[in-house]
Amino acid sequence: GEGHCCCGEDPSLERHFKGHRDAITSVDFSFKKKQLASGSMDSCLMVWSMKPQMRAYRFVGHKDAVLCVQFSPSGHLVASGSRDKTVRLWSPSFKGEPTVFKAHTATVRSVHFSSDGQSLVTASDDKTVKVWTVHRQKFLFSLSQHINWVRCARFSPDGRLIVSASDDKTVKLWDKTSRECIHSFCEHGGFVNHVDFHPSGNCIAAGGTDSTVKVWDIRMNRLLQHYQVHSSVVNSLSFHPSGNYLVTASNDSTLKILDLLEGRLLYTLHGHQGPATCVAFSRDGEFFASGGSDEQVSDSFLSYNPDSHIISLKGATFCFPLLVVESKNQEEESSLANTLEHIMGQLDVLTQTVSILEQRLTLTEDKLKECLENQQKIIQNKTN
Repeated sequence: GEGHCCCGEDPSLERHFKGHRDAITSVDFSFKKKQLASGSMDSCLMVWSMKPQMRAYRFVGHKDAVLCVQFSPSGHLVASGSRDKTVRLWSPSFKGEPTVFKAHTATVRSVHFSSDGQSLVTASDDKTVKVWTVHRQKFLFSLSQHINWVRCARFSPDGRLIVSASDDKTVKLWDKTSRECIHSFCEHGGFVNHVDFHPSGNCIAAGGTDSTVKVWDIRMNRLLQHYQVHSSVVNSLSFHPSGNYLVTASNDSTLKILDLLEGRLLYTLHGHQGPATCVAFSRDGEFFASGGSDEQVSDSFLSYNPDSHIISLKGATFCFPLLVVESKNQEEESSLANTLEHIMGQLDVLTQTVSILEQRLTLTEDKLKECLENQQKIIQNKTN
């Protein structure tokens, strides 16, 4: 079935938080969608409540930029990794002291919980991937075959595999039990910034400095899809829980939604003034959030608009501009108006497309009706 567009009110900025003072590096939704965490170059972690009357918590403690944040599956913990070489585990609901552990000998680029919430995998500029227990943060083992910074590491949905992406231009697949590298995917033409598992666990997707997004089948170790849709570095990507869509964020300041079943670009969203640094779907796929940075950064806002224009397609719903965590300048109020104007323009295009489709459908229906009438006439003539 084709997607349909239900257009409600004009998008509006519902909430304005004075939040991060520098570029946003990472965003993640809690499992029950009640909270959104963001990390920033300003060394802070923030947890935004999705309920309008609730406040945003600011967590201070890292001595340098926070580069990655992730909620535990239960939502009781948020892990953050930083340039200060530590990983911190925070309780998102109250301002207690975090658990701090020195995870690496260099910048920590990535933190990720296993789906059972028992293990944590971290990746660093010290060229290693490390696995820890969440309880008592016991170091379990290190994976050290990358020969440059490791930007990202993720557990497979079943927790048996780990995938890692590096500035050595490879994506490596590891067996958690044997701790061996099963395969190296070397097709990237540049540093690999982000990698993740498809919800089925059968595929992985990666994006990097060569501006491409690649999807591999990890059972056959072959390249399935290759998207050249961005005009600059791909910083982040996130699979829709249905497994049918992939959203990507790039330095070209756009977010792209890819239809994996059709193997094509579905939408381009222009929500950001500067680079789009990170993007994540909520765990039920109803929302996605993105973070970004501008050249002169001084403030940030989180816009959350439940009545934004919604496009439903094949059982998935995309709302935009739903959540944009953006660093911005005081003088740039006008840029917001421009962005909204741009979005309205895009929605007009979509509305026009839908009306063209409706016209085509009407024409087809008319033709069909004509055919049926002709058939009736032929049958009648024969019986007469």
